[in-house]
Amino acid sequence: MRAGSVHHDGRRIGLLGGSFNPAHDGHHYISAMALARLRLDEVWWLVSPQNPLKPETGMAPLKSRLASAASVARDRRIRVSDIETELGTRYTADSLKAIKTRYPAARFVWLMGADNLVQIPRWRAWTQIFNTIPIAVFARDSYDSRALSGLAAVRFNRARVPERAARLLPNSVSPAWAFLRIKPHPATATELRRNGRWSVDRND
Repeated sequence: MRAGSVHHDGRRIGLLGGSFNPAHDGHHYISAMALARLRLDEVWWLVSPQNPLKPETGMAPLKSRLASAASVARDRRIRVSDIETELGTRYTADSLKAIKTRYPAARFVWLMGADNLVQIPRWRAWTQIFNTIPIAVFARDSYDSRALSGLAAVRFNRARVPERAARLLPNSVSPAWAFLRIKPHPATATELRRNGRWSVDRND
């Protein structure tokens, strides 16, 4: 379902971006945790046309990745979207600005794993992301200590919200972010591709 197909005034919405190459139970698990811990009404999976930091080689067509995400979502509160294609945006900072402009009455939270908190300084206009939308960072094995001592966490240390108050993020004024400790989930897209459980057909 496209993100623009429901009424959004006042709704608390988590945004989970990624290649979804392929989507897997780890995406579903983080979404379920976000729905519960942040008291969200829904989560949108923003399936990226092409991640600027990832090579096109090995990337399945958008149509296949959208279908993969739809098959894994399995929850009416999780909505699979290609809104970045519709908006014509390539970078997360631009996408978030455009989404907030389109849905000014919604309460958005950006969802990401600790691995992305480590690398977010490589993203274009990354400080703009922190200043545009509250962020919920989910623990991920082997990345947590680096994430919490890294450039982004240090730069926005004063904007960190205690984990016990993470439910307040959707109504927080940016910058605001929280680190949420959750049990690890073993699924990764890299492993699925390595084990041959996701084939890329460029003619799809």
